[in-house]
Amino acid sequence: MFEGKEVFEEKIERLRAMGLLRESRDRGSPQGPGIVIDGRALVNFASNDYLGLAANEALILASQRASREFGAGAGAARLLAGGARLHGELEREAASFMGAPGALLFNSGYHANTGAIPALAARGDAIFSDELNHASIIDGCRLSRADTFIYRHADAAHARQLLEKSGDKNKRKLIITESVFSMDGDIAPLDALHGLAKDHGAILYVDEAHAVGVLGGGRGGLSHFGLSAETGTTGAAIIRMGTFSKAFGSYGAFVAAGTGTVDWLRNAARTFIFSTALPPGPVGAALAALRLVGSDEGPALIARLWENREMLFRGLKEAGFETGPTRTPIIPVFFDAVDEALHASADLYAAGLYAPAIRPPAVDRPRLRLQASAAHSPEDIEGLLDALRRIRKQ
Repeated sequence: MFEGKEVFEEKIERLRAMGLLRESRDRGSPQGPGIVIDGRALVNFASNDYLGLAANEALILASQRASREFGAGAGAARLLAGGARLHGELEREAASFMGAPGALLFNSGYHANTGAIPALAARGDAIFSDELNHASIIDGCRLSRADTFIYRHADAAHARQLLEKSGDKNKRKLIITESVFSMDGDIAPLDALHGLAKDHGAILYVDEAHAVGVLGGGRGGLSHFGLSAETGTTGAAIIRMGTFSKAFGSYGAFVAAGTGTVDWLRNAARTFIFSTALPPGPVGAALAALRLVGSDEGPALIARLWENREMLFRGLKEAGFETGPTRTPIIPVFFDAVDEALHASADLYAAGLYAPAIRPPAVDRPRLRLQASAAHSPEDIEGLLDALRRIRKQ
């Protein structure tokens, strides 16, 4: 009989010895700036809930209404009537919000990238991908079977060299990047990559997961750079993936693009075709969040997020912490060794602060990945800074 513990015990013990064994720690509370883990109240700096909407009452009520009207589950894929009227509404409103002609819903950002990328590129095509792109992009590139060239992180000049070296042998070319990188908090040079795509007739595919609701008035990295969502008739075709699971406080993802591209993905993206549709509840909550961020309330929420980010970032720099190239509410605090990061995380936990250590293989260099939220109070942030200052003196 197969016994996972016996088969993998040696591997597990090796991870444990290196301080790399991961275990789930589930909340006993809603997501938010304050959470409960193992019965302990903690101030949370580990969430992607940038705008503090995950426990927003309007989103909760919208989720309840959607579930009452359309049921708890979808029961089938979208192409088999698994979708409700709300799914189409969310697609249309997401497209409008992002300034794109159309959008297609996916069950997660991982589903979107591993479904859309292989539908857009195939054997004989070429992909030019940032070396620090998310695992879902890496997997999407592998599944596509296209020739994949990795350019140095955020280095448009290196991407240009690779594009020029590839010549005309590939039928289609895609440049793929995150707009905000999820571990370092830096921003891709989308303006330079956009120009590069134009020059080489390539498609620019941008993962906006950590940028929607945060940059460009909430509309993402493209808007942050003042770029328009072209569809390829006069410039570079731009395709963007965004999620509802971070700043929008719900779940699911979308790909925003030209209507022809959206129609093609609906017929070719395997993770869309062969997945049961999103349940109505999260769709209703995502709609409510999209409308809230697009309303008069949105700018104030985003402004509060950035005020908190600046307070945290400024305090970390004044205390002498190394934070890397971050320009967003994702702020890494680097350590030289895994055990140093683990001890810092444990000390923060003892002080009532939740900030897990991020370790290899997720990153090359161990760190605390701190995330400011619009829902944090100044006292929350000052409490974290005080605890980190004490850790630094040890």
